[in-house]
Amino acid sequence: MAQAMVSMATPVVAGLGGSALTARRTAAKVQLTSAFVGESVRTEQAVCMSRTTCFQRNWLRKDLSVVGFGLIGWMAPSSLPLINGNSLTGLFLGSIGPELAHFPTGPALTSPFWLWMLTWHVGLFVVLTLGQIGFKGRQDGYWS
Repeated sequence: MAQAMVSMATPVVAGLGGSALTARRTAAKVQLTSAFVGESVRTEQAVCMSRTTCFQRNWLRKDLSVVGFGLIGWMAPSSLPLINGNSLTGLFLGSIGPELAHFPTGPALTSPFWLWMLTWHVGLFVVLTLGQIGFKGRQDGYWS
């Protein structure tokens, strides 16, 4: 009955449970390409998530200098001998060799390799994330 009330100019899409959804085109919306639609509309505008902010299509804005400086910025403090005369990087790299000695078998759950690997990588990713935020924030003038 609900489908009979919808005008013929508006296409009807059958939804779950037999409910009908109507699809209307407006000039403000982007038309998506599918097997049922012959041509698509391309826009150069940003995809707006709300009325005040728009999502930039190049949201990652990667910069290899951030990766280089972040890796150096993490290797320097993690190479200081602060853990019983050993460094975190040394403990991590030193634990790889004994685990490779019994190669087809993986490291045991009680192996210290997991602690050093997780600690080293979490620290690296925190430094890379904060470096990306700081570098792009400075470029965009957030702190000036």
